[in-house]
Amino acid sequence: MKNFISNIRLPWLIFTLLVFSGLVKLGFWQSDRALQKEQRIATIAQLSQTQALSLEQVLSETNEINDLPIMMNGEFDNEILFLLDNQTNKGQLGYRVYQVFNSGNKAVLINLGWVLGSINRKEIPNVQTITGKYKLSGHVRKIEKGIMLMEQILVKNEWPLRVQQIELDKFSTLISRQLLPFVVYLDKTESVGYEKNWQPIVMPPEKHRAYAFQWFSLAIAWMSLMIWASIKFSQDSEE
Repeated sequence: MKNFISNIRLPWLIFTLLVFSGLVKLGFWQSDRALQKEQRIATIAQLSQTQALSLEQVLSETNEINDLPIMMNGEFDNEILFLLDNQTNKGQLGYRVYQVFNSGNKAVLINLGWVLGSINRKEIPNVQTITGKYKLSGHVRKIEKGIMLMEQILVKNEWPLRVQQIELDKFSTLISRQLLPFVVYLDKTESVGYEKNWQPIVMPPEKHRAYAFQWFSLAIAWMSLMIWASIKFSQDSEE
C-alpha cells in the first residue's frame, strides 16, 4: 500500500499544480484585460475631445490608430457590399453592413450599421448599395480576428456577400483591390447607413475583474480540495 501511495503522489502533485497554475493564469489574464479596457476607455475619452483627422493624417500616424476620429471625402463603390453574419441587436439577429469607400486612390471598408435578418437562413436582407459622394465622420477600428471553426472561403458571387468574419486581406483578393488595414465605423450622427449600435468596449473592465475573481477563487478552492484529499488519503492508508 505504501508503495502504491508513493507511486501516485508525484503524478498527483504535478496534476494539482498544473490545474492550479492554469486557473491562476486565467485570473491574471482577465485582470490584464480589465487594465487594457480601462486604458482604452481613457484613450477614447481623450480622443473624443480632439479634432477629427483626415485619411492622410491617419495613414501617416506612427502611434496607435485604433479609435482615432476621422473625416473622409470620397465616393462609395456601388457594387461591393458585405454582410457580417450573426450580429445581435436588442435580442434580434441580423447583420452588419460593410461597403467599400473610395477616397482618392485609397479604398477603405465602412461599417454602415446593423440591419435585421430573416429567420430563414437561406434569405439575406435586401440591402442596396449606397451611391454618390459623401463627407463621412467616424472612428478608425482595427479588426480583431475571432475564433472560427472553419476557414472562411470567399467566392465571387452576387452582392451583397454574406461573411462570417471581416478579413481584409481576403476581401482585397476577392475584389482585386487593396483595402486599408482598418475599418471606419460611422458616427451615430451620420444620416447615411443603418442603425449604428456598435460599441468600442463590449465587455467592461468590471466584468473582467469579476471573471478574474472567479478564476482566483477556483484556484484557491482547487488547492484546498487537493490538500484535504491528500491528507484524507494518507490518513485512510495508515488505518
